[in-house]
Amino acid sequence: MTNSGEQKAKILFLDIETAPAVAYVWGLHDQNISVNQIVRPGYILCWSAQWMGGHMLFAKIQTGQVKMLKQMRDLLDEADAVVHYNGASFDIPMLNREFMKHNITPPSPFKQIDLYRAIKHTARFDSGKLEFVAKDLQIGEKAHTGGFELWDGCMKGDKTAWAKMEKYNRQDVSLLVTLYSRILPWIPNHPVLVAGTGAKCNKCGSSRLHRRGQAVVAGGAYPRYQCQDCASWSRGTKLEVKRNQERLVSI
Repeated sequence: MTNSGEQKAKILFLDIETAPAVAYVWGLHDQNISVNQIVRPGYILCWSAQWMGGHMLFAKIQTGQVKMLKQMRDLLDEADAVVHYNGASFDIPMLNREFMKHNITPPSPFKQIDLYRAIKHTARFDSGKLEFVAKDLQIGEKAHTGGFELWDGCMKGDKTAWAKMEKYNRQDVSLLVTLYSRILPWIPNHPVLVAGTGAKCNKCGSSRLHRRGQAVVAGGAYPRYQCQDCASWSRGTKLEVKRNQERLVSI
């Protein structure tokens, strides 16, 4: 809690790693696998997470599957927003499936900030993969896995494989934190996570706003600001000019 009585939003960075499904197949190419060919569905091997400004957390299935999942559910329950990479399509639905399977109650609602969708919406990279985007922006790179053998080793309980998997999982979250800060002013439809009084940046919460013209919308015009800390654009809440029969009238 700050001196002004304002509370900062709790932002959680998250990445999960999963085991593949096991199925019976008759070939290696162009296979249409039916449900009755599945021997074992995929499942979550481990997760890594970090609160904004906090320490890295990690949990794996070897500590107990339900325990690992409940730890994640409790983190999501605390979060105001969750930052991930393609997590709206993969990580969060996968977690929800596992919560359902193990009769774990859902966390309280939270906002999602999918950096993959933000990148695809605002920029054109040659590849949308996190590894490529991070290298292209020169903010770091993913840890090397060595391929499928790493996942196979973890599923077999190999300690060396697990040490490498933990490093890989943690590095992905570290990249998320850096990427989020780098592209923050470019993220469209970023949820408003700032509470309290006074003009503040909707994204980072800074009060160092520079007035830069007006934001004209259907109903009129609002003051427009640019944050001097994260460079994001926002508009004020007080209508300065009202549209009256296709004319803008100062109020």
